[in-house]
Amino acid sequence: MGLFDNVKALVGGKRTGDSRQIVFRKNVNIEKRFEFVRAAVSGTMSQFFMARDRDTDRIVGLKIADSQKTALFEQRFKTLKKPSEGKIATQIEHPNVVKTYEYGIGTDKRNYLVMEYLKGSGLHAMIYDRDSMLEGKRLELIRQFAQALGAVHDAGFIHRDVCPRNFIAAPDCSSLKLIDFGLTLPDEPPFHQPGNRTGTPFYMAPEIVRRRKTDKRVDIFAMGVSFYQLLTFELPWPSTDASGLAALSHDTLEPTPILEYKPKLHPKLAEAIMVCMSVNPNDRPNSMGKFLQMISGVESVTV
Repeated sequence: MGLFDNVKALVGGKRTGDSRQIVFRKNVNIEKRFEFVRAAVSGTMSQFFMARDRDTDRIVGLKIADSQKTALFEQRFKTLKKPSEGKIATQIEHPNVVKTYEYGIGTDKRNYLVMEYLKGSGLHAMIYDRDSMLEGKRLELIRQFAQALGAVHDAGFIHRDVCPRNFIAAPDCSSLKLIDFGLTLPDEPPFHQPGNRTGTPFYMAPEIVRRRKTDKRVDIFAMGVSFYQLLTFELPWPSTDASGLAALSHDTLEPTPILEYKPKLHPKLAEAIMVCMSVNPNDRPNSMGKFLQMISGVESVTV
């Protein structure tokens, strides 16, 4: 899925227990170092480029943070010493998570990350286009999606922006990778406190909207919404409002039962997805492992 054949040229400090080498650099002239091959795609707080690294002559994924937006977000956690996105990304290694090889600060004070460049389509675009490539592949993508988030949680973080937009599917749609950690936080009590109302509204858990304490179960809620959409091409709470107001219905209206859209969906899979979207976090699976256990034995999305 990625284009990196060799990353030995990016040698820096070695991470304990990891064969990859991670580099942190300061005062990098981003425009001089990288040739921008493809126009930027704007994310929540950054721009993403397909670029050629002139130091290594390799095609990479280059993410450049919006300094103003990043500063506003980081300011919320100034007293908590939140790790940077780059530092977080380099601590998560899994086949379904994009590899991050380098992160640092440019001469213009912008944060950047150098990652493997992924060929393929965004899962959100495939859902929007009702792409026929998804047929017969959804169950495997669901399992890999959950495993990627499990790796985030096992590394001690809450992703906080789980949605199809943050996953890239391989060209043959046989696999996918999680690509973004811009809103990711440590899974520690100080970061669970109310007030951090960030994320993508359509996938936002009620406790975020209502400014209550949060934990990794906000990711499980968002995962359930993502799987619902992947299987039906619809949202559980249909809305044309993409602002934060859309999330206000997530604990005031019942989601449309997934079986109304897909009556032949495997009942174990249908139940697991609906339980993920429970209003009360205590009613959701308490881990990705628990969710995967709930769908164990399911060999097809339909019965």
